[in-house]
Amino acid sequence: MEVATNRSRAVLQVAVFSLICSFSFVFAGDIVHQDDIAPKRPGCDNNFVLVKVPTWIGDSEEEEFVGVGARFGPTLESKEKDANKSRVALADPPDCCSMPKNKLTGEVILVHRGNCSFTDKAHVAEAAGASAILIVNNQTELFKMVCEPDENNVHIGIPAVMLPQDAGSSLETSIQNKLNVYVQLYSPKRPLVDVAEVFLWLMAVGTILCASYWSAWTAREAAIEQDKILKDASDEYLNTESSRSSGVVDINTTSAVLFVVIASCFLIMLYKLMSYWFIEVLVVLFAIGGVEGLQTCLVALLSCFRCFDHAAQTFVKVPFLGAVSYLTLSVSPFCVTFAVVWAVYRRISFAWIGQDILGIALIVTVIQIIRVPNLKVGTVLLSCAFLYDIFWVFVSKWWFHESVMIMVARGDKSGEDGIPMLLKIPRMFDPWGGYSIIGFGDIILPGLLVAFSLRYDWLSNKSLRAGYFLWAMLAYGLGLLITYVALNLMDGHGQPALLYIVPFTVGTLLTLGKHRGDLRHLWSKGEPDRLCPHVQLQSSEQ
Repeated sequence: MEVATNRSRAVLQVAVFSLICSFSFVFAGDIVHQDDIAPKRPGCDNNFVLVKVPTWIGDSEEEEFVGVGARFGPTLESKEKDANKSRVALADPPDCCSMPKNKLTGEVILVHRGNCSFTDKAHVAEAAGASAILIVNNQTELFKMVCEPDENNVHIGIPAVMLPQDAGSSLETSIQNKLNVYVQLYSPKRPLVDVAEVFLWLMAVGTILCASYWSAWTAREAAIEQDKILKDASDEYLNTESSRSSGVVDINTTSAVLFVVIASCFLIMLYKLMSYWFIEVLVVLFAIGGVEGLQTCLVALLSCFRCFDHAAQTFVKVPFLGAVSYLTLSVSPFCVTFAVVWAVYRRISFAWIGQDILGIALIVTVIQIIRVPNLKVGTVLLSCAFLYDIFWVFVSKWWFHESVMIMVARGDKSGEDGIPMLLKIPRMFDPWGGYSIIGFGDIILPGLLVAFSLRYDWLSNKSLRAGYFLWAMLAYGLGLLITYVALNLMDGHGQPALLYIVPFTVGTLLTLGKHRGDLRHLWSKGEPDRLCPHVQLQSSEQ
């Protein structure tokens, strides 16, 4: 019965671990949209860019809409000060498939989609004297305007922008009410580097740094205790392994492979069932995990202070929970309140702070509880995650016609602002706004290997330079940095961060271990069973 229970618990732990780490990519919001289905040709080779359309009624500035530029026509200005402010006129007939009855003298013409090609509408509008054409879609979404395959004359001299249906209806209603409506059309470029990405990089690196030191400190304390028991030749030594692993899960190669399978199942389920209520379920699960993580981190932090020693070491029996320290009971109400307040007010502008605090606490706790016992398991885990990341970000587009992981992370079709299993920071100097985000998997999965390297260094009594942690940490930081460089080169398209992080971290440890002659021990045995003599001497002197 105990074996069956342990197996069930192991499967459950792998399932929870897979759900938390299912999302592993960085994302900044696309402003340039590539399209391989609509090939480019001379006169029809623009990128599909988002366009800002601020509006005025008379001298009063009104709502700003967002459209998408066409494959054809001249490119738009990138700065607002260089964009002309032009009056909007309705097309008559509305589809602009024939010469408008009203005379145009440089106005922006607002037309309906349908009845003729996009380029035909643009040709007619240009011939009528319009300075630009706004084509209103028949749906609330935006549509990419391309050239027809059999069209020869695609050289158009005015910009063409598509607006969603609600934006076009708003402009049309104002004009029909005899109001003078003006617009500007421009497509600002994203800054090369946003401060949000710098802070997100520091946040990810700092989280792994803290989690690694906590994991190594716990492992060293357990090793010191084990060494004392061994010296006393106590019968308790027979139970040392079980006591050492209390509250800690060492994953194996089977769990590492199983992670990819379970994580993929979770991702497909989220993709198929994505809706408002499903996001609410994820919010509840994240809040529960965040409470547990925040509580664990606060208890560990407060236990470092002498004034909390008594509360941390005094326990009370709680129904369904067993023995719980008074310190844990004291911090629990704060943690629960914090998570509930975040969940209720998560849509306000600064709710990302609460989400990041809960997320970091959860990540640190996971890296503390789940451990990679040796380099072999770490390599298998990260190699599987490497393939998983590439498949669901890039390859899934061929089967599902869209990137499954990016669609799920953004919360498309749910009416929400993305899933909560992400760290995010608002893009402070980006004219398009939005958030820079990173998935939990990009921190937890490589963090497990980095934490292993520090535990190995401490238990083997290696110095910082002669050990492996420093180089693993530098490799992770460099891999994540290159991820952000690729993100900006791809104009904000979501990138599978593990594509860059895994070769750096795993490659560094494998190469360094081979060069130093430690690879066989790192690969199979991993952490030493006992402390090195120098560390034993220190512990006995204390």
